[in-house]
Amino acid sequence: MLFFGHRFLESSSFYHINSIEAITNTPPSSSVFVEFSEQNLDIINHLNKNDIRYALSISNIKELMYASSLECDFIVVDKALAKTAQNIAESYLFDAKILVSIENEGEIEELALLGVDGVIFSNAIIKVNS
Repeated sequence: MLFFGHRFLESSSFYHINSIEAITNTPPSSSVFVEFSEQNLDIINHLNKNDIRYALSISNIKELMYASSLECDFIVVDKALAKTAQNIAESYLFDAKILVSIENEGEIEELALLGVDGVIFSNAIIKVNS
């Protein structure tokens, strides 16, 4: 299981951006975090063209399928969607890893039993202003 933002496991952070210009305010070789929406397709296309590693936050199965087709590195889902998203990712052999957004360590065991790829705590996502 991958861990991002756990209090005693070292990991990289994700930089939450809302525009292409905000990328310039992130450290070199960092990973970015983008919420999936049609309005963010320009950002997503820019990330792909420039080989920038990124996570897409999605909220339903349709967006999950789009995220995989958009070739993101990580797909962030909430706990309610975790098992379904992981099953679909395994069925379709997604390259992206499924990360479940969690707030406390008590959720790790349940998610491990569901077989999810990883978890991400909110402190692993740093908001970047344009």
